[in-house]
Amino acid sequence: MTDVTRPEFAALDLDALAGLTGRIAVLVGDGGSMDKGARRVNRLMKGGLARFIESEAFGKLKPGEATTLAWPSGLAVDAVDVVKVDKRLTPEAARKVGAVLGAKRTKGDVTVLAGSHKNLDQLALALVLRSYAFLAHKTGDAAKTEVGAVTVMVNQPDAWSPMVDEVMAVAEGVTLTRDLVNEPSNVLTTTEFAERAVALKALGVKVEVLEEPELEKLGMHALLGVGQGSESPSKVVVMEWSGGGDEAPLALVGKGVVFDTGGISIKPAAGMEDMTMDMGGAGVVTGVMHTIAARKAKANVVGLIGLVENMPDGKAQRPGDIVTTMKGDKVEVINTDAEGRMVLCDVLWYAQERFKPVGVIDLATLTGACIIALGHENAGVFSNDDAFCKNFLKAAETEEEGAWRLPLGEAYDKQLKSAKADFKHVGGRPAGSITAAQFLQRFIKDGTPWIHLDIAGVADVKSDTALAPKGATGWGVRALNRLIAETCEG
Repeated sequence: MTDVTRPEFAALDLDALAGLTGRIAVLVGDGGSMDKGARRVNRLMKGGLARFIESEAFGKLKPGEATTLAWPSGLAVDAVDVVKVDKRLTPEAARKVGAVLGAKRTKGDVTVLAGSHKNLDQLALALVLRSYAFLAHKTGDAAKTEVGAVTVMVNQPDAWSPMVDEVMAVAEGVTLTRDLVNEPSNVLTTTEFAERAVALKALGVKVEVLEEPELEKLGMHALLGVGQGSESPSKVVVMEWSGGGDEAPLALVGKGVVFDTGGISIKPAAGMEDMTMDMGGAGVVTGVMHTIAARKAKANVVGLIGLVENMPDGKAQRPGDIVTTMKGDKVEVINTDAEGRMVLCDVLWYAQERFKPVGVIDLATLTGACIIALGHENAGVFSNDDAFCKNFLKAAETEEEGAWRLPLGEAYDKQLKSAKADFKHVGGRPAGSITAAQFLQRFIKDGTPWIHLDIAGVADVKSDTALAPKGATGWGVRALNRLIAETCEG
């Protein structure tokens, strides 16, 4: 996994400022007010900081925006980053400050003079997340991953230091997810993915890998049908975290298509390289399991991921095939590029049969229709339980991870009617995301609260986001971790 810098909270040391290296960040109020850390920096710069704060350029900055003063006289650092902040640093504002500093982070140390501001754990988390870089396949100077320390100087370090472990747990979970999604498919095969999940045993997670013979015995023919054209063996990985006593667990289920050609219904060549991210749902589930284990969550959570590769081959599944799911339903395959729901349906049923969970949340880069509907700002949210869904949407909003609820309804089921089998697995172009969710809902038992998250638009993006460079975002790890903390832990 990409190294995650552990931020440290330290007492403000005015006498040390002149000799610090790397970068110093000062937080300046909208009215230009400076705390004692900023005042000392200003004195060392012989009034240069105050001169900038009094300038028109500073006045034009919005809260959360920054300007860099390079090679400041009187200091050993390479730069002073001046960030305009509101008087009260809310969690959202703190993350914005951390993100702008993370984007400016270089190889050297970063020292943030934060004084008595609040929500500095969120500032530190955002700084670490935004400075993420996937360098596993770079060579030469570009491959150097050494980065400096991150120190947040505050008036009362003892109040903030205990929060570092939780910051690290979240940052590591997000980073693990990003690494998995960013990996090319010749590296992240189904076997390699399973091995990375097995590595969670070091954190106390119980991990079991179900191989093809076991999946065959269980009757997971929908999942196996997707992978039958690939040399990579299909697998289901079960990750159990038991930190909450005897209560039934929350089940997280992830789609893990390590590469999706579309199968016999092959995709266009242009853009197919992006299909390395089609295991994004499984990546999020794995990242969440890392986070809750690393912070020793007092909850029971089971993560299940279906790992397959969808390839065209003489043995590949064909459009028109009829397969039997683990549940026993007969499904007519219309388009082999709608493979994710076939993976999920068997794993969803298995999760309920084996674990009798208090609720189920599945995640998948499932439909292009969801991107058309919501773009890259929000994941699509579908649920059969208003209270369960409300709790998730609240957690996502708190973490600023975009999520928008879309409808379900029996009227959409008519698009899934089949003349040859119990039903089809796709319903055509109209309401494509909704009919996919309707299909999955058929594999949720009565009385089981369920949420389906279509993360096709948010798992991997082409431009920088607030807390991530372009590429894998790790969307969902923070929201699901918060949901577990607020609803599953006593």
